[in-house]
Amino acid sequence: MTTSMNPKVDAFISKAKKWKEEYEKLRKIVLDCELTEEFKWMHPCYTFENNNIVIIHGFKEYCALLFHKGALLQDAHGILIQQTENVQAARQIRFTNVQEIIEKESILRSYIYEAIEVEKAGLQVNFKTNTEFKIAEELQHKFAEIPALKTAFEALTPGRQRAYLLYFSEPKQPKTRESRVQKYMQQILNGKGLND
Repeated sequence: MTTSMNPKVDAFISKAKKWKEEYEKLRKIVLDCELTEEFKWMHPCYTFENNNIVIIHGFKEYCALLFHKGALLQDAHGILIQQTENVQAARQIRFTNVQEIIEKESILRSYIYEAIEVEKAGLQVNFKTNTEFKIAEELQHKFAEIPALKTAFEALTPGRQRAYLLYFSEPKQPKTRESRVQKYMQQILNGKGLND
């Protein structure tokens, strides 16, 4: 049984300049698994009882089926990809053509059904706490120098803190880390996140 199609997803696929055929095939597979089709984060998103299961998205080099709690799947075929080392829960299965999707169709269905079972069981990904992320030395110096900065940082939401920690510790050069911290100090003091 195929569940109903969302007109926003119809529009997304019709406007796609790349991956149109792949999106259509992935959509059919996911809908056949009786998930609810929604449109979130500007992409087709499929839910089970209002919980996100998978999202279809495309990039320059590939399109993908992203499992929101992919880290909890068994990955019997070893095809799930962690986008970056900082992505904790989500995992992707990537495709560069529709034939790859057709060849993996039964595997994709089994992964989707497993993801639904993970949701039914109420399983959760154990996220790293912000204390487990590296705090750039330059930020630590500023905390010592300006206690109000540390207080303001600790008042930020965990997601905003994590974004800053990752952004500040990313550069190899101390000078670049220092300039990033300097540039965003006022934003932190104002209670704003990196992208606010």
